[in-house]
Amino acid sequence: MSAITSHILDTSRGTPAANIEVQLERKDGNQWVSVGAGTTNDDGRVAELMTSALTEGHYRINFLVASYFAAMNQTTFYPIVRIEFSVDDPTQHYHVPLLLNPFGYSTYRGS
Repeated sequence: MSAITSHILDTSRGTPAANIEVQLERKDGNQWVSVGAGTTNDDGRVAELMTSALTEGHYRINFLVASYFAAMNQTTFYPIVRIEFSVDDPTQHYHVPLLLNPFGYSTYRGS
């Protein structure tokens, strides 16, 4: 399993959010560098997100949610949700869930 994982729950429908593109980036100086990507499965999870070893630093996950809502003929206020977080201990697992609806979202550090 990847050192950084995520899942998305659509709180407006009460179901996992499938087929959402997820991008993982790490800050390198003043630039963001891609370190992984994936698409949520039927359970709303993307387990194999990282393509490199986890190191300390500043990361962000981009959830490209516009096409998910468009497929349901639903408008959304947030076409992309970006969550930035810090990795202080690369020996730990970092799980970043997203609770999503068309006009809001929340997140937390999961297990």
